[in-house]
Amino acid sequence: MALAKELMGYPLISERSSLFSSAAYFKQRTQTTQFSIKPFDRRPRNFKSGVVSAISDDLVKTLRFTSTTGDRKSEEEEEKAAVKFKVRAVVTVRNKNKEDFKETLAKHLDAFADKIGRNIVLELISTELDPKTNMPKKSNAAVLKDWSKKSKTKAERVHYTAEFTVDAAFGSPGAITVTNKHQKEFFLESITIEGFALGPVHFPCNSWVQSQNDHPEKRIFFTNQPYLPNETPDGLRKLREKELKNLRGDGSGVRKLSDRIYDFDVYNDLGNPDKSSELSRPKLGGKKIPYPRRCRTGRLSTHIDKEAESRVEKPLPMYVPRDEQFEETKQDTFAAGRLKAVLHHLVPSLKASILAEDFADFGEIDALYKEGLLLKLGFQDEIFNKFPLPKKVVNTLQESSKGLLKYDTPKILSKDKNAWLRDDEFARQAIAGINPVNIERVKTFPPVSNLDPNIYGQQHSALTHDHIIGHLDGLSVQQALEGNRLYMLDYHDIYLPFLDRINALDGRKAYATRTIFFLTRRGTLKPIAIELSLPHPVPNQRSKRVVTPPVDATSNWVWQLAKAHVSSNDAGVHQLVNHWLRTHACLEPFILAAHRQMSAMHPIFKLLDPHMRYTLEINALARQSLISADGVIEGGFTAGSYGMEMSAAAYKSSWRFDMEGLPADLIRRGVAVPDTTQPHGIKLLIEDYPYANDGLLLWSAIQTWVRTYVDRYYPSPNQIQTDSELQAWYSESVNVGHADLRDKEWWPELNTVDDLVSIITTIIWLASAQHAALNFGQYPYGGYVPNRPPLMRRLIPDESDPEYASFISDPERFYFSAMPSLLQTSKFMAVVDTLSTHSPDEEYIGERQQPSIWTGDAEIVDAFYGFAAEIGRIEKEIEKRNNDPNRKNRCGAGVLPYELLVPSSEPGVTCRGVPNSVSI
Repeated sequence: MALAKELMGYPLISERSSLFSSAAYFKQRTQTTQFSIKPFDRRPRNFKSGVVSAISDDLVKTLRFTSTTGDRKSEEEEEKAAVKFKVRAVVTVRNKNKEDFKETLAKHLDAFADKIGRNIVLELISTELDPKTNMPKKSNAAVLKDWSKKSKTKAERVHYTAEFTVDAAFGSPGAITVTNKHQKEFFLESITIEGFALGPVHFPCNSWVQSQNDHPEKRIFFTNQPYLPNETPDGLRKLREKELKNLRGDGSGVRKLSDRIYDFDVYNDLGNPDKSSELSRPKLGGKKIPYPRRCRTGRLSTHIDKEAESRVEKPLPMYVPRDEQFEETKQDTFAAGRLKAVLHHLVPSLKASILAEDFADFGEIDALYKEGLLLKLGFQDEIFNKFPLPKKVVNTLQESSKGLLKYDTPKILSKDKNAWLRDDEFARQAIAGINPVNIERVKTFPPVSNLDPNIYGQQHSALTHDHIIGHLDGLSVQQALEGNRLYMLDYHDIYLPFLDRINALDGRKAYATRTIFFLTRRGTLKPIAIELSLPHPVPNQRSKRVVTPPVDATSNWVWQLAKAHVSSNDAGVHQLVNHWLRTHACLEPFILAAHRQMSAMHPIFKLLDPHMRYTLEINALARQSLISADGVIEGGFTAGSYGMEMSAAAYKSSWRFDMEGLPADLIRRGVAVPDTTQPHGIKLLIEDYPYANDGLLLWSAIQTWVRTYVDRYYPSPNQIQTDSELQAWYSESVNVGHADLRDKEWWPELNTVDDLVSIITTIIWLASAQHAALNFGQYPYGGYVPNRPPLMRRLIPDESDPEYASFISDPERFYFSAMPSLLQTSKFMAVVDTLSTHSPDEEYIGERQQPSIWTGDAEIVDAFYGFAAEIGRIEKEIEKRNNDPNRKNRCGAGVLPYELLVPSSEPGVTCRGVPNSVSI
């Protein structure tokens, strides 16, 4: 053994302890407080000594034999007689469940080609340099065995082997290259190397490997061992740089779907001026209209507008880097969800009068859940007779389609179908519904506008003390303000600049709204006044009016219409600002920069990796059909074709990365105040605030996990400041990805451990819990359109309005004429149904692919299992809260439990579950 050590050049260190010895670790490391994990103690790391000798026990025996015969050879002969040994690779490839004819044919051709030498070729690369060549030490090239033999295997995962020969001085494996000489790409899930003394060496790959015909360069995969840039072993430095260079590309050319290039561009592909001038849309991103950057595709410009990028329409795919595309299970789930929406394209073949049909009463809305759209209209036979298919097939389709446009009953109706009409439920949804992030404390009354008076004139509120004094439980307005009892949904400033244009659209009518709530002694909110504003007086309409809770039948209908306008504005801000802008668009630059600037070996990249899954793909799909000209958002929401400009206005005026973390956001909105005596460092002024209560549990768990992780790799601030990849990532995220706001003073610095913990915690929070809270209740709450109408088609008539008489004579009919039409409703329901659906391959907070080998740092693996255990405890606590009768905003007769931040979920529309990433 001594000779073995001498030949290797460094001491042989025994295999590291098991990655799974976590049970005792949890007990030792977890604080006694109920919802936090104690970060483990810092201790010196030396990865170069932790990943050690390349020799196996068999080789040691060989070396011992060699030592007994060494006298027979001269020193020169010993140098020439290099000791060789074999190691084995187990390669896991994931098969597709479904293949089209072209893919099947290519698979058969590859199986044949493999027999004659066109193989999958692997080469193992050491962490060390060869002192003679100053190049990384390499194994021989090895081919995957039995590819042809296993080509017909139907299993989801197929395991292949390859055998390498390395010499005794090879050192530790650090990377592996893969060359695909077949015609067809394949999905490489992982590679495990067996035979080295340090134990199995893991390469988590999870990547598509393209044919050499399309991408001649060898693919590079690194072991799961994390390395900061300055710790990178000599044998891996150039490969680390090369891989990042490949991912960055050169900023030119049209991207192919098989590319793996991450780059930035502006939002100049939402319109289609070549098709129609009415489909032209302004470029978002730049000095004129600031906006985050999106993934560059390099498509050619349109003919009409050279600054606009040409469109790719459904069903053709949009470019995102190949590994960002949905995996097969996700694709199937997404496609199945869109089937309902696709069928709506058949509906325009119906009579034009049907297309704009209004609901006559609430019973007709209920019929959508009992009968379905086609059956309700009586046109199912007409639709299917238009299919150019054999009669038997049409009959089968007719039978199986009976439920396709029949929707599940939304959760809002599950406990009390009339709850949505009540004022207390209207208010409860502001803190426990699908958009609980706009409620703010009233600090001055009447409220004050921040709009520029030189552009929009003086915007004085019409609200007065007289409007609210009778609803304050005997308090004066000043006492209510000082006692933190007045709250508000303020959609005045975001809507008012666009109202003239919105109200000029066909079938769109809106106000700029403010809604005042009073916090009762029971801890619930009640709406006490709604201000409705227009930019200036219009015929038969005042520019400002205030509606208060009803006192008779007429005022009840006016009050219901006012609440509907508030809910419509709330739905627009929720979708365009809080959901799309803050969790989808604003995260994309951080994801692009992470792939461009941080190696897969970087510990922070490994930390962020599960929180970036599928986001680029879902954002590309959104540009294709959701936020595009004449897309779902324009067709289904009040703002219409001005929706994305509203989103951009919010980005310019109110988005701040330093305020996107939960505690900072709650303090900014005035619903919490700093308080170091409280568990999370803040005190909620609305104590029973389900979104904030549960969100703070998840925020703290994420923050503790991130701090534990960051402390492990950065024991001093200097290591953060000198980490070239980390600094390049953050710099590019800000200066390129958010270029239009890069000069803002509020951007956090990245100099200390606290800085890094705060930045990473915020990103993970936005990608996981914040997105879940805003997304997965869309159908459960919005699937019943009267509860949250995405658009309104009529203003509320004044007594001088000619429509007032029809309103008085049939207020229910007028109410539904102001709501979305039957077709608008059905299309909207189909979309939010899809957006609210969890895929079977969803990864939830506290879960990871390959949880025991995603990193080679055993301490971090253990800490992650501790984090997962904490998430499990939080889930139980939330369930407990939902059964606490003292929590009136989530428990009671007809009251829905708040489950949007319950971490786990089954597939489907569940109104719960916190995925790791923005994946839908």
